[in-house]
Amino acid sequence: MSGACCRSCGATAIETVLDLGQIPLVNSLPTEEELKRPDPRYPLVLAFCPACALVQITHTVPPEELFRDYLYFSSYSDTMLAHARSLVDRIVAERSLGARHLAIEIASNDGYLLCNYQRLGVPVLGIEPARNIARVAESKGIPTLAEFFGRELGQQLAGEGRRADVIHAHNVFAHVPDVNGFVAGMASMLAPGGVAVIEAPYVRDMIERLEFDTIYHEHLCYFSASAVQPLFQRHGLVLVDVERVEIHGGSLRLWIAHTGAEVKPSVATMLAEERALGMTKRDYYRDFAVRASNLREDLRGQLRGLKSRGLRIAGYGAAAKGAVLLNYAGIGMDLIDFVADRSPHKQGRHVPGVRIPVRAPSALLEAQPDYVLLLAWNFEDEIRAQQSEYVHRGGRFIVPVPRVRMD
Repeated sequence: MSGACCRSCGATAIETVLDLGQIPLVNSLPTEEELKRPDPRYPLVLAFCPACALVQITHTVPPEELFRDYLYFSSYSDTMLAHARSLVDRIVAERSLGARHLAIEIASNDGYLLCNYQRLGVPVLGIEPARNIARVAESKGIPTLAEFFGRELGQQLAGEGRRADVIHAHNVFAHVPDVNGFVAGMASMLAPGGVAVIEAPYVRDMIERLEFDTIYHEHLCYFSASAVQPLFQRHGLVLVDVERVEIHGGSLRLWIAHTGAEVKPSVATMLAEERALGMTKRDYYRDFAVRASNLREDLRGQLRGLKSRGLRIAGYGAAAKGAVLLNYAGIGMDLIDFVADRSPHKQGRHVPGVRIPVRAPSALLEAQPDYVLLLAWNFEDEIRAQQSEYVHRGGRFIVPVPRVRMD
């Protein structure tokens, strides 16, 4: 891709994998008043760096435009709450954390994770750039800095004596334009003997499961163990353990410590698996664009077929991935009547680009559409459980990824 360079190693010969076209900011759901203005759109091109194997998008939208006022609140997902609680319980037990320690989360959202450390008597600090969400966390008693995290803030906190025994960075590492500054900041802020826990979508799951709707302007990078190992080493850190977790359609959980810490066999195992699969080479990603295009045409065709029979279709989940899918596939109100979402912060707004209205989940029972397109398919089990009455009345779901499935 001419004019672009790798966000990690700086190489200039990065190669295009998939071009999704001009896509709006998927978490900027317009209000009724904002519908008078067109949604800003930006190029969304996925590329691969042959030098360090990092998969990334080529265009950067300024973080202030993306994150200063944000509509995603983690606490509205039961799955996320359970995921956070079990992880914190495990870490506190394994590392014997208590009142003398400090847990910091970068991109701490509304405090959904840090509240579990507080419950167990561990002091906490949140760092959350979205001011509206930081205020919610503060109202819950979670000390929160409404700042973007990077090299300077990490050094500042370390200078103030606030070095963390555990750092969490969940679903934020992929959002960072300056990955080197971010990792350098973590290295400064991480206490001796401490551990950083990063969770980010795994590029292997994205490719194998055809999760192209995970690609959007907030997600600048798509990680593998092979791509992150040299990045961490560059800043005096080491990947000491790695796990695959199912959250968000398949993620990596990376455990990071200062150089010299013991490295578990899981790291060498995953690096060997990635090499064997060819993930460090361009050919692994070669047919991704064709597969995405084929799924788009299949989904659009099946929805049109349902509409031609006079059936009604709604969507569920005004999520970022849903907005990508709808815009990439050109699915608007000609096919989808409305989108239901549990978050009151999204209700009354519209899916960007395609302008489909967002309503409360109760709308599914009020309208009883024949089918619901599951846009937040990564929370399929949770949504099906919540909408059991809709199903009981004869409603059916359409799951779009990795293949169109109606049941």
